[in-house]
Amino acid sequence: MKKFMDKDFLLSTETAQKLFHEHAEQTPILDYHCHINPEEIAKDRKFENITQVWLGGDHYKWRQMRSNGVDEKYITGDASDREKFQKWAETLEKAIGNPLYHWSHLELQRYFGYEGYLNGDTAEEVWNLCNAQLQMPEMSVRNIIKRSGVTLLCTTDDPADSLEWHKVLAEDESFGVQVLPAWRPDKAMNIEKPDYVDYLKKLGAAAEMEIRTFEELKEALRKRMVFFDSMGCRASDHALEYVMYAPASHENVEAVFVKRLSGAAITREEELQFKTAFMMFAGKEYARLGWAMQLHYGCKRDNNVFRYGQLGPDTGYDCIDNYAPSGQMADFLNALNETDELPKTIIYSLNPNDNAAIGTIIGCFQDSSAVGKIQQGSAWWFNDHKAGMTEQMVSLANLGLLGNFIGMLTDSRSFLSYTRHEYFRRILCELIGGWVENGEYPEDMKALGRMVEDISYNNAVRYFGFKL
Repeated sequence: MKKFMDKDFLLSTETAQKLFHEHAEQTPILDYHCHINPEEIAKDRKFENITQVWLGGDHYKWRQMRSNGVDEKYITGDASDREKFQKWAETLEKAIGNPLYHWSHLELQRYFGYEGYLNGDTAEEVWNLCNAQLQMPEMSVRNIIKRSGVTLLCTTDDPADSLEWHKVLAEDESFGVQVLPAWRPDKAMNIEKPDYVDYLKKLGAAAEMEIRTFEELKEALRKRMVFFDSMGCRASDHALEYVMYAPASHENVEAVFVKRLSGAAITREEELQFKTAFMMFAGKEYARLGWAMQLHYGCKRDNNVFRYGQLGPDTGYDCIDNYAPSGQMADFLNALNETDELPKTIIYSLNPNDNAAIGTIIGCFQDSSAVGKIQQGSAWWFNDHKAGMTEQMVSLANLGLLGNFIGMLTDSRSFLSYTRHEYFRRILCELIGGWVENGEYPEDMKALGRMVEDISYNNAVRYFGFKL
């Protein structure tokens, strides 16, 4: 029997072990998509206790606590942090096979030196150990990032954001990790939302202009793109409820926009026409700027309306959507490609059934302008477990070039989540090592080591054009 989560955790072959310990483990981290708060980095926040680190805003854990019958008081309610931690510990011991079990214990091992396992009986011991260490200087936010081996991370930022904390960090020579913004214009695109007109006022103020037409919206966005670009932005990100491609004339799109600004309701068809025009505009601007376009879709959000009314979005009530829009995605990319304005693009679907479809779509639009110009994004959200990561990489390898894959990201709000990169790298090395040991790829350790390092780090550096 193997020891619980020892140094060869998830590494069952000699080749996998060698690739991980000699290559992946030594490679730094580039976290090109996350949701952490740059203000907390700028102010070098220190956490009072482990609950603040683990359970504050982590809807992954909240979902499992609800599955364990935990009252909302101990999840998002007014229970004490110690009580919330106890309920999480009691839930975790039942999470066999869940990536949260592995992530939690990797974090306990790497950041707190705890080699045991967390459950209801050990909760007090772990609580005291972690809280004592969180008071140490090396457990401030900046030091956690540096000791994790991170060289650069990209936050997720609205076009109207001042990026004031990014400025502070860029001017602070004492912190050697780059913290760059990433462009997330969902609020500018989601014309159907009740607060859309109010948002346009905020965006207009940031761009120092009034927005009364679609052309003026595009001009405001261009102004903000120039600012984001000056702050080091090299990537955009879109959360698409669906992939749309419903082209309409410029006049029709302007009419839809003006109609919405007047307070009138728009139809579903009009919404799709506007969003298509918005995404076409955005894609062309990204190509001009040299930014990568990230497209996330396949999620049905906020399904529990009762809880949404109480807690708001991003609180653990989303699910996988069964809509697989491969035809519309291909049409959208083709429309940009026809005028040679297709940017580097990364496609993620929350539905693992879309793996093969994405793998075939990306092969249609590769060219010599960038190695791996169109990427399938890493296993996302409900798929970033051992089976999901393995399935995504096997599909990508079967249909494309795994060696050009830009690898893992945290997509997280937690400063301890960098162990997800280790988790991914162990799974990557296990997959490649298994192919080698089975005679499906030669035991060329020089080529294999370079491939592992590239997928772990170097490919992303090259793809986004970061200066490190």
